[in-house]
Amino acid sequence: MKAIHGGKAKNDKIDSHKIAILLRGGLVPQAYVYPAAMRSTRDLLRRRLHLVRKRGELLAHIQNTRAQYNLPEFNRRLAYPTNRDGVGEHFIDPSVRKSVDVDLALIDQYEGLINDLEVTLVRDAKRHDADAFHRLRSVPGIGKILAMTILYEIHDITRFDRVQEFASYARLVKCAKESGGKKLGTGGAKMGNVHLKWAFSEAAVLFLRHTKDGKKILAGIEKKHGKGKALSILAHKIGRAVFYMLSRGTVFSMEKFHAA
Repeated sequence: MKAIHGGKAKNDKIDSHKIAILLRGGLVPQAYVYPAAMRSTRDLLRRRLHLVRKRGELLAHIQNTRAQYNLPEFNRRLAYPTNRDGVGEHFIDPSVRKSVDVDLALIDQYEGLINDLEVTLVRDAKRHDADAFHRLRSVPGIGKILAMTILYEIHDITRFDRVQEFASYARLVKCAKESGGKKLGTGGAKMGNVHLKWAFSEAAVLFLRHTKDGKKILAGIEKKHGKGKALSILAHKIGRAVFYMLSRGTVFSMEKFHAA
């Protein structure tokens, strides 16, 4: 609409006429109406991601404080609750120790909220579409959270006519700009669903951790396309596999994944 707004006169009658012309020519894409029954659960899942990021900021603040005062590194990962015992005693200055204790208290509160949300979300996912939820978890590296993210951000896979449309919506491909036979770079990187982009990027990393052949597949991609693009291509392959799984009602097959 912004491209055709430049008229001398503007009123409701003129605007409706222009919209009718665009609709008749098929120039206005039809929007997908997400079902109201699942909308609140999807928003709650996104809220959980917000809390996880806040928790991550607190963990990063503890690490940055340690580096700021040139203290020895922690021997264990602070992401696990059992590894945070005695972390405050690592800091000598009382004020610094108090600041870290505040971070630790907030982290404990966030973890309690996050765990409670996950119980509710898994129960809702099984109620809305238990079959798709368990089918998504058959992909190596896709656990409860990633499965729920993919499930609720897609909802109905039949809304995409082709796998290319789904890959574009999930931000798994880049759009090339060409003119006169010359490539002018790429664009539209932020067009699509950012949550699906995150889910498949995480799935690609976890896929390497949970499969024996993962590194071999990644090495083959690196040899052909380079290290910079390998993980993105692997995420794209996983996204395509998920599309066909949901479309055909099947589970993940490593043989077909290799063949693709």
